[in-house]
Amino acid sequence: MTSELVIRLAVTAADHNAVQTLCWEYRAYLEAFSGEMRETVSLAYPKEAYAELIAQLPEKHARPKGIILLAELRGRVIGCGMSHPLNDRDTEVKRVFVRAEARGTGAGRAISQALIDQARSDGFSRILLDTSRQFEGPQKLYESLGFKSRGPYSDLPPDFVQLLVFYELTL
Repeated sequence: MTSELVIRLAVTAADHNAVQTLCWEYRAYLEAFSGEMRETVSLAYPKEAYAELIAQLPEKHARPKGIILLAELRGRVIGCGMSHPLNDRDTEVKRVFVRAEARGTGAGRAISQALIDQARSDGFSRILLDTSRQFEGPQKLYESLGFKSRGPYSDLPPDFVQLLVFYELTL
């Protein structure tokens, strides 16, 4: 991570607007990635449901146990990541995303590590997450951070389960 890369809490209304913009960019990235991914996104997150989900991010991921992080490179917002509690023991990482122009800078690793550090500090004993089977880069990143492959940790339709890879990290 370069000294020009900063990972920080999203706390202001402007921060939350930036996160919402990044989440919409993430959805567009997923839709453009492949036909299979586009179909999956449209089924799992229809636009209206996604808009509602994104509008609720500040509440769902609020401190003290949830968190939303922004990544800035040379003062420009380039990525985000978030987690929210599933129960007293487990937290789930969601929407770790870095804009194309900032990939390869270490931002994804820095966001992920900050989420791990915060989960540990918050007293969680396990982090859960999922990512697309098509995303080899994120899979390698999570594995390099100590995440282990596992089965689904929530009820999902079998069609979705076959498209995803599930991970956990014991803290």
